[in-house]
Amino acid sequence: MPTVHHDPYQHHFARLHGRAMYEEEQRLQKARKVVAVIADHAGDRVDELHTLDLGCSTGIITGHISRAFRITIGVDIDVEALKYAAANRPGQVETTWFLASDAMAVPFGNNAFDVVICAHVYEHVPDARRMVAEIHRVLKPGGICFFSAGNRLSFMEPHYRVPFLSILPKAAAHRVMKSLGKGDHYYEKHLSYWGLKRLLSSFEIIDYTRRVIDDPERFAATDVCPPGSRRQRLASLVAKMAYGLIPTYIFLLKKAPS
Repeated sequence: MPTVHHDPYQHHFARLHGRAMYEEEQRLQKARKVVAVIADHAGDRVDELHTLDLGCSTGIITGHISRAFRITIGVDIDVEALKYAAANRPGQVETTWFLASDAMAVPFGNNAFDVVICAHVYEHVPDARRMVAEIHRVLKPGGICFFSAGNRLSFMEPHYRVPFLSILPKAAAHRVMKSLGKGDHYYEKHLSYWGLKRLLSSFEIIDYTRRVIDDPERFAATDVCPPGSRRQRLASLVAKMAYGLIPTYIFLLKKAPS
């Protein structure tokens, strides 16, 4: 049988996952988490920061966070989603721009940004190491990257809601996708906690995961971890007893000062 070659890029991601990418309140809640974590680290300097949002998709998160930062630029390869973003720009319109760009080769100079946001993007790019190298390159010395990341060792795969999908060998994952009518190719390339640590080894990793679990109100995470709930107690137990099984990690990556 002839070999079938797949485009390594996930084009039209927002169209395929429309409910997740266009649902306003859900995206705004994610944006609040991003700003809360960055503000916790940066303090009252937030409104001075120049920010790059990698994988901005429909721009709902980008538009919200732009209210907090001086300049915000969102980039994505999904042109359809970018058109929506440009036509529906909330926030500080005069200081917010959207640009079609590959996250593995962004068109900005070295040391250009104080902050990069990379929220659940690493598993979608063909080469996560190249993307991380670009993040490091465009960050100013001492700059930070908000990096949220799904864990390969998760019971429920978050994009397709199929148990154990991210753990399967790729050939098996492709077959599962086809059999369930969810597509003919499983693009996502999740890493374990230890794989993420290796991927991000060029940065100082400031791990906010436990902080968010312990204080979800402070970090706008009450939607996924309601205070005092069974979910919060379970998350806290997993964080203490089996940290490598947490479904999502929240890191700030700090580039070394010059």
